[in-house]
Amino acid sequence: MASLIVLDGLQKDDYYPLGRRTTVIGRDEALMIQILDDRISRKHLRIRYDKDNNLYYALDMSSKHGVFINGDKIKEETRLVDGDYITIGAITLWFTVSDFPDKESALSHYKKVGERSRPTFIE
Repeated sequence: MASLIVLDGLQKDDYYPLGRRTTVIGRDEALMIQILDDRISRKHLRIRYDKDNNLYYALDMSSKHGVFINGDKIKEETRLVDGDYITIGAITLWFTVSDFPDKESALSHYKKVGERSRPTFIE
């Protein structure tokens, strides 16, 4: 099961297990993952799980400021790989496919040197 870790802002070190479902991220309080930042749309980013291939995909939901993966703005649904950095507004999220029993285990994994995989490159 994949996870997201918030790397900066007021919610730094928050941990969100994604599960095997589609997840929408934004400022809207009704969302499973609410990120509070003025440059994040109410519904900013969708992360879709493809159960047939066991893969995750990111999609900008027509946000004003865009979605960036590893510094590159995405224009269409983009496959996520372990170690990708997703930036929305002024917030960076770290995507990992690793499964963790709790927040402390996830943060410990992120902070270990050399544990990150090669990120996705957008062409």
